[in-house]
Amino acid sequence: MVDKLRLRHHTAAEAEVLVDQLVDVYLDAHADDGPRYTAERYEQQLAAHMLREGWELVTARADDELVGYIYGFPLAADTRWWDGIHEPVPDGFTDEDGYRTFAVCELLVRRSWQRRGIARALHDRLLSTRREQRATLLVRPDNAPAQRAYDSWGWQPAGRLQPARDGAPLFEVRIKPIGSAWP
Repeated sequence: MVDKLRLRHHTAAEAEVLVDQLVDVYLDAHADDGPRYTAERYEQQLAAHMLREGWELVTARADDELVGYIYGFPLAADTRWWDGIHEPVPDGFTDEDGYRTFAVCELLVRRSWQRRGIARALHDRLLSTRREQRATLLVRPDNAPAQRAYDSWGWQPAGRLQPARDGAPLFEVRIKPIGSAWP
């Protein structure tokens, strides 16, 4: 872990001034991941996500440099998060009410800062403040380092999902209990 790492929570309103920096970290973290990972597409995604009720960001800074971040939001009753999930899943698995599931949308660390415990620190800080029963995230099946990290952090595989948007890859769905009301 980096000695002088500072973690900070941000609301969507507070994060507005950070968008350019968030995009820079995204592009750095995905530099070798192909043409889908563009600034324009990510800016659109980020803008749409920041409008979600309960959106929350945790940033990691070393000195004045943004080195990583994690963000997500609770899934509303009308969520499209589960669109494209491959069956079978247990009855009620995709039922949402705005309080049941927190979706982790991005967990990113600049490549030069990876493998120092920053992603784990961000993950733990964000999830420690959430009151939902469970969290979910999507991870590419070919992302072996992320798969290993999520395994070691207690995330369980729960199926596959392919979002309907053009060019979206197939993801593995992961679930992790985070609230005291987990069944």
